[in-house]
Amino acid sequence: MPDKSRKPEWTPENAGEEFNASVRPGATSNIRSSTSSDAELPPLPELTVAEYRAGVLACDRTLLARAITLIESNLPRQAALARELVQQLLPRSGNSIRIGITGVPGAGKSSFIEVLGNRLLERGHKLAVLAVDPSSSRSYGSILGDKTRMATIARHPDCFIRPSPSGGTLGGVSRKTRETILLCEAAGFDVILVETVGVGQSEIAVRALVDFFLLLTLTGAGDELQGFKKGVMELADAVLVHKADGDNRQLAATVRSDCERILHYFAPATTGWQTPVLVASSLENSGIAEFWEVVELFRKTTTASDVFAARRGEQLHDWMHSLVWEQLQEEFHRHPQVEQQLPELERAVAAGELTATEAASRLINAFRVVRPDPPHPDRNLEQR
Repeated sequence: MPDKSRKPEWTPENAGEEFNASVRPGATSNIRSSTSSDAELPPLPELTVAEYRAGVLACDRTLLARAITLIESNLPRQAALARELVQQLLPRSGNSIRIGITGVPGAGKSSFIEVLGNRLLERGHKLAVLAVDPSSSRSYGSILGDKTRMATIARHPDCFIRPSPSGGTLGGVSRKTRETILLCEAAGFDVILVETVGVGQSEIAVRALVDFFLLLTLTGAGDELQGFKKGVMELADAVLVHKADGDNRQLAATVRSDCERILHYFAPATTGWQTPVLVASSLENSGIAEFWEVVELFRKTTTASDVFAARRGEQLHDWMHSLVWEQLQEEFHRHPQVEQQLPELERAVAAGELTATEAASRLINAFRVVRPDPPHPDRNLEQR
């Protein structure tokens, strides 16, 4: 049988035999490929806001995924559609419990979500998991592999898993996690789990997005003084010592006692609520039911005291201010005077010819130069 392999499109021009990469023909598939030289499938048709809205409200998971992609887009035309879509779906959101789950890499966040998710789905809940994956600081790409660790719940018809890149956003969540939560709630999901990047102490932005904040910790994670340095601990509504199985059981009990002592020095993360420390094992499915009982008690307690509603209001307030800063930053980098001066100022700072303070001052002054208003994105969104 003749060899039909060929060199990939990205092969260097003068590559010799030492360049061993090749592409072999395989089985036909309807999977899209951005590099295939064969005839490709036609692009997906653009949807109107009304079509996106209808799909989300019908819990069409394909259209829900496309709607999330829309709100994550930076294109001006799509940004206008996304704002209108979120505005229309806002009255249909809010009917869920939002739970943020953080912890160091290796704490077993995905495994915990898999076991907890199975329990919730068995009891009739509709579950959405928003897994935020770290983006490379060099290529800006993300693996988005968290879904592969949740194979069981990923196949369930009442579960929706959305991996999203952090996009360099600090705090362990992506730039559009708030909007994604609202879309999932409008689609009817009553439990929203936000799994953060898992990089350490900076993972506190999720606190401003969720109702209940869980910190997963491990045995051997440091002494009592090290626990004090974990700024994320004082924001947690529950601390869970995970992987408490096998030889780790006794050590997990010790870590639990250490965490309880540490928490005595902190003010409550939520008014009227004492942060408990739990022990669980996803491997043995132990402690999971007890954790969910804590979540239900938290919701009941904070709802009765109006703390739950007050926190939601504060989060909307924070959302507004974060959007103001985001849009100002975008306007700043699109300003023609800034675009013109930025390369030379960057070169001068890197060469030691100009201080960063002076360069920043010049850019701010350039930004203050009055310019004609930029053309607005097309707001004829076809749904009116």
